[in-house]
Amino acid sequence: MNYHWNWHIFWEPAPNGTGNYLDMLLSGLVLTIETAICAWIIALAFGSVIGVMRTLPSKIASWTGFAYVEFFRNMPLLVQLFVWFFVLPELLPRGMGLWLKQMPNAPFYTAAIGVGLFMSARVAEQTRAGINSLPRGQRLAATALGLTSAQTYRYVLLPMAFRIMVPPLTSEFLSTIKNTSVAITIGLIELTGQARAMQEFSFQVFEAFTAATMLYLMINIVVVIAMRFLERAVAVPGYISGK
Repeated sequence: MNYHWNWHIFWEPAPNGTGNYLDMLLSGLVLTIETAICAWIIALAFGSVIGVMRTLPSKIASWTGFAYVEFFRNMPLLVQLFVWFFVLPELLPRGMGLWLKQMPNAPFYTAAIGVGLFMSARVAEQTRAGINSLPRGQRLAATALGLTSAQTYRYVLLPMAFRIMVPPLTSEFLSTIKNTSVAITIGLIELTGQARAMQEFSFQVFEAFTAATMLYLMINIVVVIAMRFLERAVAVPGYISGK
């Protein structure tokens, strides 16, 4: 059976009444970006805290951070999303569980939190590695100046660590964008979901997913270019090769 290519399908009216098929895909792209940004804020915030905990001399803090990382890193993202979306409301008190089930945009919030916590474990490891890569003399100098542990991390270690962590954090942000596609399984109609809806309505499967692929590629290229400029702007001489 020969496949009938139709690249004009993008300008044909979509059956959901929101415009044409291209509008459908672009609305999905917007939702993908919104979900990825919210998830990345969560990942960066939690990951930074856990990463710092893993470098503290306290065994309790270090083991707590280790347990957090191992839990979220070793459980598949799909399973985590199912736990947050389907299982958690059943474990909470009845009133709170019903509130979660009936909450507007529940798939969006679940995806943002689920992907954010999943990626926070990876960010925590990047933060730990960034801090441990710094010369021991920086921590000793901060102590000699009378800085507390909190001040040492805030003013000395973290500013340096984050500047040399830009390349690996770029990769993690790109992974965050791509991981939002898993949220289609809990009803979030982001870019992948819209591409799937387009192929179900029009039966133009190759056109739909080719367009989705190009949109993912476009947003990832934009992120890479932006982060490359940021990397050059904050690069620490001697810490990144070629700088």
